[in-house]
Amino acid sequence: MALIDDVTKAARLARAITSDIALYNAEKVDKALRDDAFFEALAPEFDEGRRLYQSRVAPTLDAQSHLFDLAIVDVILINKGHIPCKVW
Repeated sequence: MALIDDVTKAARLARAITSDIALYNAEKVDKALRDDAFFEALAPEFDEGRRLYQSRVAPTLDAQSHLFDLAIVDVILINKGHIPCKVW
């Protein structure tokens, strides 16, 4: 399988992976936000998702774009603004 070298396709993959993380860890995400430990609590899930993303995307694109990190914010955090959290 060829590595993804298109920004739009790479962003779509990043959003799909982070969407799955949010879906399968919904309670953990909510609790982590309430406890102000979002990135620490979900580190294993984010590490696994990032490894999957990096295995499918061209290294040069991954190094330049930070699309996986942006997807965490866009897909998970923006949709959780209703949860009481010290960040907002």
